[in-house]
Amino acid sequence: MMDNKDELQEFDLDDILNEFHEEPQEEAPELPELTDMPELSSDEDSQEDDLDLPDLSAPEDAEGAEDAEDDDLDLSGLDLPELEQADMDSDETADDTAAYEPFSEDSEEVTASEDDTLEFDLSEEESHSAPAEPAFQTEETFIPAPIVFTPRSRLKELKKKLVAGPEKRYYALSEVGTTKLQIALLINVLLVALCAGVTTLFVLDMIPENRLRLVIFSQVLCMMLSALFGSSLMMDSIGDLLKGHFTLNTLLTLTFAACMVDGAFCLMELRVPCCAAFCLEMTMALWARLQQRNTELSQMDTMRKAVRLHGLVRVSDYFQGKDGLLRTEGEVEDFMETYDRTSGPQLVQSIYGGLSLLACICIAVFAGLFHGLSMGVQILSTSLLVAVPATFFISVSRPTAILEQRLHMVGAVLCGWQGVKGLGGKVAFPLNDHDLFPQGSTKLNGVKFYGNRNPDDVVSYSTSLISIAGGDLVPVFKQLLSSRGASEYPVENFQNYGDGGIGGEICGEPVLLGSLNFLQDMGVEIPEGTMVNQAVYVAVDGQLCAVYAITYAKMRSSAAGLVTLCGYSKLTPVMLCDDFMLTESFLQAKFDIKTRRMAFPDREVSQQLRQVQPAPEAPVLAMTTREELVSAAYAVTGARALRTAAKLGVTIHLIGGILGMLIMLVLALLGNTDLLTPTNILLYQLVWAIPGLLVTEWTRIV
Repeated sequence: MMDNKDELQEFDLDDILNEFHEEPQEEAPELPELTDMPELSSDEDSQEDDLDLPDLSAPEDAEGAEDAEDDDLDLSGLDLPELEQADMDSDETADDTAAYEPFSEDSEEVTASEDDTLEFDLSEEESHSAPAEPAFQTEETFIPAPIVFTPRSRLKELKKKLVAGPEKRYYALSEVGTTKLQIALLINVLLVALCAGVTTLFVLDMIPENRLRLVIFSQVLCMMLSALFGSSLMMDSIGDLLKGHFTLNTLLTLTFAACMVDGAFCLMELRVPCCAAFCLEMTMALWARLQQRNTELSQMDTMRKAVRLHGLVRVSDYFQGKDGLLRTEGEVEDFMETYDRTSGPQLVQSIYGGLSLLACICIAVFAGLFHGLSMGVQILSTSLLVAVPATFFISVSRPTAILEQRLHMVGAVLCGWQGVKGLGGKVAFPLNDHDLFPQGSTKLNGVKFYGNRNPDDVVSYSTSLISIAGGDLVPVFKQLLSSRGASEYPVENFQNYGDGGIGGEICGEPVLLGSLNFLQDMGVEIPEGTMVNQAVYVAVDGQLCAVYAITYAKMRSSAAGLVTLCGYSKLTPVMLCDDFMLTESFLQAKFDIKTRRMAFPDREVSQQLRQVQPAPEAPVLAMTTREELVSAAYAVTGARALRTAAKLGVTIHLIGGILGMLIMLVLALLGNTDLLTPTNILLYQLVWAIPGLLVTEWTRIV
């Protein structure tokens, strides 16, 4: 009977294994349906009385089963989630395997099923302390798995925002197009030329007096045609005025009204109106609108093609009392909510436009009171024309459009005037290894070993030190180490000397890595004929062991970005590179730049600067769609150039406008209008257009 009981226990174990194991055994009985079990032999018939399979799932019979089995197998702590943790602890599974040995008569069978017993990850403490539970209980609390961040999900989310924002706006602007603006601009240029030609002929007395009325009428007609082709601007300006916004286009609309009234007086008094100057202003206003349209189209095109967005954020007191410009993840909203806000120069233009309107009205009223209504209207129309030099309309839009053409090529956009202001001033710009030498630009050209040391050990020593130092040399040396089938060693007393070399102790031996000059300065004897440019020299215990020829490919994007960063006195590039070979002399020779404006902090300061993170609420100043250095560099330097151009342009045109109103005030006091000829007014506009256009070219130097 004892033998039968042992066989019964083995049968129970097989049933349990068949129930929980991933690979079911052959001819395993199905416990839930006893009627389907195969017919037992005569020896097995004697065991049917002792076999009570349904009781295995009853909690109250579990303790009785424990007593019958003499505590040889404790399944009370068995839980299905734990069975999925197979092979997690070899010590515990070994103990569990030993606990199953009394259940088998054949030791070979137990050994064969040893792998199966690894499914039972039960500790001895759990088996004695856990209360008895049903063997087949499967209820458990479901804990949802956390959402794992993957580049694919991030790209999908980004594309949704880009489609809803920049791409939608891009196609909306594309449907409107720029053809109408271009046609209107071209016609206005022809009207300016026509008006200027007619007034020139009039000044040269080449027009008969009997044709003077026809000339005046043609001038007024040209002015009306110019206003017709610029009607969209005038309608928008009226809408802005109703919303409480006064712009230069609003002032231009009022100027047109004043010129039309003056044109009526000109027909009665047979004097030529200043229509050429108005057509020139309308031409510049249309040009400004066309530039704004093209700039927005280019920005939206840059954003909609992005697969990843990087933002530039400013942090205060980053390095040596200077603020820092750090790169972080960008969001589409950071650009869409800021790009079309009114800029500082545009606000100055609006304020000046309102004040100049009041000043011109005061001058005209004074002239009308003392010299008659006709002179008052003439003074008003002429004052409004000279108060706003023609190129004042493009003093902001043209440098912005020129800059955007360059930024579009490198995949960068500015987040409105907020970004332009934030990227200015004295700031530090951190640079890392990948900025100067992107992935794949650093390669191993060859290696030459010296001395009697095992080359594999030399490579292992070199890789161990470089792995701690970091930088672009790490993947190069790890690949070399893997190809030789060697492994790294632990490094003690690692030190970065900051002069093109590193060192440490490996297996109790001092190891030095660095440039040729570094090893010579450390007293290592270098044999003749080993002078290699861009090479890593290795010395173990003061003896030269290897020379690795390294190629640092000069990438155009990195070179352009580094050159433009070093071209601004208030911008300090801070080198936070791990590669010990990227020294000041190396960069100066490689990129042909002046490194006096660059900062090379020591290793401790570099590590502290790398840990600086911008505040989550910090505004994003610019965004890039590429990881190239030139993208971020052009955004920073371009913002500085744009701010300078806009400030100078506004200042020059303010001076021109104020000077023009002062001249009109003097003429109103004198009551003399002989100088207020159409030719003189047009020449005054053209004179101030020369510095105005030159200033807008400032952003081409980026």
